[in-house]
Amino acid sequence: MQKLSIRKSLIDIKAYNFLVIAFLLILLMVLIFTSICVGSSSIEITDVFKALFKDGPLTSEYKIINYVRIPRTLSAILAGSGLAISGLILQSVLNNALASPTIIGVNSGAGLFTALATVFFPANFNIMPLAAFFGAFLATIVVYFVARKTGASRMTIILAGVAVSSLIGAITDTVLIVFPDTVINRTSFIIGGLSGVTMNRLLVPGIIIFISMIVTLIFSYDLNVLSLGDQTSKSLGLNVDRTRFLFIILSSLLAGSVISFAGLLGFIGLIVPHLSRLIVGYDNRILIPVSVLIGSSFALFCDILARTLFAPYEIPVGIIMSFLGSPFFIYLLLNRKRRHV
Repeated sequence: MQKLSIRKSLIDIKAYNFLVIAFLLILLMVLIFTSICVGSSSIEITDVFKALFKDGPLTSEYKIINYVRIPRTLSAILAGSGLAISGLILQSVLNNALASPTIIGVNSGAGLFTALATVFFPANFNIMPLAAFFGAFLATIVVYFVARKTGASRMTIILAGVAVSSLIGAITDTVLIVFPDTVINRTSFIIGGLSGVTMNRLLVPGIIIFISMIVTLIFSYDLNVLSLGDQTSKSLGLNVDRTRFLFIILSSLLAGSVISFAGLLGFIGLIVPHLSRLIVGYDNRILIPVSVLIGSSFALFCDILARTLFAPYEIPVGIIMSFLGSPFFIYLLLNRKRRHV
């Protein structure tokens, strides 16, 4: 009788997770078509299908859809999903609910190396994801070792991340001021934005983000074990140092790739993992696909707002994300005792 009850419970959980993913997929598809249709000039849904599936003259609608709207929509999906999984990894690896690419210093490190890449290799967009990865990885390693040397409590990691982020941010600002003619705009890069992104610029980061998310999903069980703490992980036979190092690399690849084309977008890596846990629990095997869908939808929603709130004028999408993310971060801080943060 007890076995039947457990089996029924597992079936109910699987059915619930299936419904959640199905709903999120439908929501994402609606947002994708909305993103393609809305902007400074509205486009009918029939024109979208014509541009996607029919050969014809290069009308203005065709050019807007294929050369502006689709690359921008894809960039929002990549940015949202990449930062969401990067934040999820950091929160599990560091066992800290406040960890995110923004707070831990990942974004700052990637931003600095991206800025340096635009100074020394201004015409080579393909080198930016690689540079951003090294910056993100180095910043994460510095924060991790500083926290370990000073006592790796959860709050110490946050404080170390804030300190490293501030220092790197100052260096990045200096680079962008000293070299004002770089191919990236200082304001849009620091705030974060998706305008002007092309398919060519998305090719390398998109491949890196996709592969990194697949690898993270494959090793999601190890991420579950690692989130239980070092002692428990070792008792279960996990090589903690090697596994943590692997996931730090994956997190750095994800965040660095996003920053290379979208700038310093914030709060997705903090908000989305928490929302996903509230919906489906703590199992990373289901958390990862749910976070990908929620992160993509959140980024698309913010980008749609950025384009339509004050149309024909456009707000950088990073501002919208900060408006939505800051209250949530304050909420986490105020409830840290209840959440054991």
